Amino acid sequence: MPEDTAQESFTDPDSRIMKRAGGGFDQSYAPKEVPLGNNAHTAVDDTAQIIVAAELSNAADADRLPVLIEPVRVNLNSAPGTVLADTGFRSEAVFAQLAAGPTEVIVALGREGRAQAKIDAARNPQAEAMAARLQTAVAKAAYRRRKAIVEPPNGWIKNILGFRQFSLRGPNKVRDEFRLVCLALNLRRMSCLVTQ
Repeated sequence: MPEDTAQESFTDPDSRIMKRAGGGFDQSYAPKEVPLGNNAHTAVDDTAQIIVAAELSNAADADRLPVLIEPVRVNLNSAPGTVLADTGFRSEAVFAQLAAGPTEVIVALGREGRAQAKIDAARNPQAEAMAARLQTAVAKAAYRRRKAIVEPPNGWIKNILGFRQFSLRGPNKVRDEFRLVCLALNLRRMSCLVTQ
């Protein structure tokens, strides 16, 4: 008999019970508040808003940026010029890993509109460097566009395609299902772009 505090699914043990933003809980693949979130990540082209890479995991965002950048590089046959990511992707180890690469990485260090916590430069030199970069006019202007680039496709997946929960079980099947949904959105988006 499982204990009352046990939070494992008997039908999909790779998933987790996660708190939802509006209250309540969902069986999900990540520590996100949104039911679809399931720690699904998309890399979106800034011009046509086509999803160029889609990944899904049952882990927190902090170490996922290199995992998302690699399929972008493979799919486009070149490294992205600039990557914009929200504060969930903040990680000293990832900043250090990506610092020497060809891609400029701009990651928020806190929530927009809120006072930023003081960074200990001795313990977090990469975060300190990111904080300095975020103070430049170029980085501010680039990061300001992040929401307008990546959030519309996320909204289209939920509200136009109506995809709010997975039908399959198991991390590989769920990842493939998410990629198919992204492909469907891309096809729809491309047809709209062609007719414009």
